[in-house]
Amino acid sequence: MFPIAWGVVATAFGWIIATDFRGAAHRFHAYSHAATPFSGAGEPPLGVGFLRMLAGVFALIGPVVLVSGLMDVWRGRAGPGDLPPAPAWFVVAEAAVVGAVLLRTWRRSGVLRREWDAGNVLGRTALAVLTASAVAFTVTLGFGWDMWMMASWLVGGLCGLILLSSGRPGTPPETGFTSADSSDS
Repeated sequence: MFPIAWGVVATAFGWIIATDFRGAAHRFHAYSHAATPFSGAGEPPLGVGFLRMLAGVFALIGPVVLVSGLMDVWRGRAGPGDLPPAPAWFVVAEAAVVGAVLLRTWRRSGVLRREWDAGNVLGRTALAVLTASAVAFTVTLGFGWDMWMMASWLVGGLCGLILLSSGRPGTPPETGFTSADSSDS
């Protein structure tokens, strides 16, 4: 089942970012820079073009993995227990990382808080579900519930794609740095 979930998210992410649908590549670039710890206020070292090229790889590989996963299900080879159980130390470390990331992104100057403040009903719903799915992913990983873990990962990924493509075309979010693509005229 993991290849199906990964194939769906990778295909959607790849095509949305590679084609820069409604400015999604610029928004993802800005979010990545704003969410990276110790990134500073300067221009990011990698540009939107590199990000779009990398997303193109996901756009090409995602459908292959998706079809492979569907073929495994059709042949009866795939089941809910495809993933090995995660060790307890890994679950604790992941919970700490997820908690730190959520605290950082939801603080007053965090990326998700700014999106919440500027968002509409769809954006706020996607933010809430994205946050809940990050917590659900960690909990379900800890209990070894593979199907629910993949479902929360898939739902969180799709909510992230909604957030990336919800902006007006050509308007990246406010992140505190100026884009190299914008001109000062």
